[in-house]
Amino acid sequence: MTERPRAWEFELGERATLLQFSSAFCAPCRATRRVLEEVAGMVDGVRHIEIDAEDHLDLVRELGVLKTPTVFVLDGAGAIVQRASGQPRKADVIAALGRSSTM
Repeated sequence: MTERPRAWEFELGERATLLQFSSAFCAPCRATRRVLEEVAGMVDGVRHIEIDAEDHLDLVRELGVLKTPTVFVLDGAGAIVQRASGQPRKADVIAALGRSSTM
């Protein structure tokens, strides 16, 4: 699914970035934040960025985010290599990072 890298408004992780779209009253978003922060703390070069979907509607539309949480895995250059909606399992996030480093 690798998409062309774009200019992001935040600093990317050296190896990968876990880009999470959330909304204020979303309980699964809070759980997703905990999972992604834990993974980013375990894996060198991985950064977690959380974006409030309501405050970034232009980006939500551009990326086709339909619900929160939605998570994008970006490679070190900022290309989107995977996306998922809903609360992820830690093992799935770690597996996605493994795939992003081989692309």
